[in-house]
Amino acid sequence: MELYITGDTHGDFRRFQPEIFYEQAALTKEDVTLVCGDFGGVWHGDERDGEGLDWLEQRPFTTAFVTGNHENYDALRKYPLEEWNGGNIRRIRPSVILLERGQIFNLGGKRFFTMGGASSHDIQDGILEPDDPHFQQKEQELEDRNAMYRVNHLSWWAEELPSEEEYQTARTSLDRAGWEVDYIVTHCCPTSIQNIFGGGLYQGDKLTDFFDELRQRCQFRYWFFGHYHENMVIEKKYAMLYEQIIRLKL
Repeated sequence: MELYITGDTHGDFRRFQPEIFYEQAALTKEDVTLVCGDFGGVWHGDERDGEGLDWLEQRPFTTAFVTGNHENYDALRKYPLEEWNGGNIRRIRPSVILLERGQIFNLGGKRFFTMGGASSHDIQDGILEPDDPHFQQKEQELEDRNAMYRVNHLSWWAEELPSEEEYQTARTSLDRAGWEVDYIVTHCCPTSIQNIFGGGLYQGDKLTDFFDELRQRCQFRYWFFGHYHENMVIEKKYAMLYEQIIRLKL
């Protein structure tokens, strides 16, 4: 089994074109390319997503992803849960799959802990409610001043951060594994790691604080995450990915 990892795609899958990701010529559906959140391929929740998802399905490899903060959670939850390689997934296409939060998957004989989600950094000017009678007026005012806002259930979802049940699922999975895995795959990263490269730009939250607990308690080889739109390695074992695709030596 071959496994490759990359960062946010936001529904733009051009990096997987054969002339860019040329390694795919030797891959099969048994091989996995993993996206560290903000996949964005299920954004509209209707036929408009079909072209991109169908194109991914035609690639010779399987695409797996964890969720980010820019995902349509209403659309994603419509796909039924099933078990795959030891953890729960939602199968978007036969070989395009969402790795649920708090799961441990066995891939190539290695254990991968997955926990998608992150806080949005582009909502400083608020979340609009589409059923607000003054919605159009408020939206126009925000647009006129190039404000950073989102619309609830259209471009922002509260489910971008895990629920209490998902935190409990994560802890239960890790308890069973003795808090020892090979790799951790998330969208954001621990608060303490965020502080190293963020220079105070990013605020911690319940999820990044949970990741600090995970950092302290869990034995792991490498931690992969996206979200921050850069490619960088921090303290040798925390790999921030964006457009780069790296091969993991299993």
